[in-house]
Amino acid sequence: MHELSIASSLVDTIRDRTGERTVASVHLRIGQLSGVLADALRFSFEIAAANTALEGAELILEQPAGRIRCRTYGLDSGLVDQFLLCACGSADVQVTAGRELDLVAVQLAAVEAAG
Repeated sequence: MHELSIASSLVDTIRDRTGERTVASVHLRIGQLSGVLADALRFSFEIAAANTALEGAELILEQPAGRIRCRTYGLDSGLVDQFLLCACGSADVQVTAGRELDLVAVQLAAVEAAG
């Protein structure tokens, strides 16, 4: 399960930038063709974030669909499944979207003033 190594790297990267400040949410963009399973990543994120400033942070996943461009006819289209075929039947396509695995944003928890 490579999602655990992805989640661990994600937590480490965020902690390097935010220190021990409490993180409220993490927003990721995971493309349809990235090979990352959303449910496995959510589970792995909980494990990797345990006992850190990210524990309990909401993991927000945006999952854009894959897109291809047919090199034969120049057609742009979205993917219906994981097969990289143009509607014309050609496999000579270029993937133009769907391989993303991007950290989009990290929201820190509000700091409450001491009374």
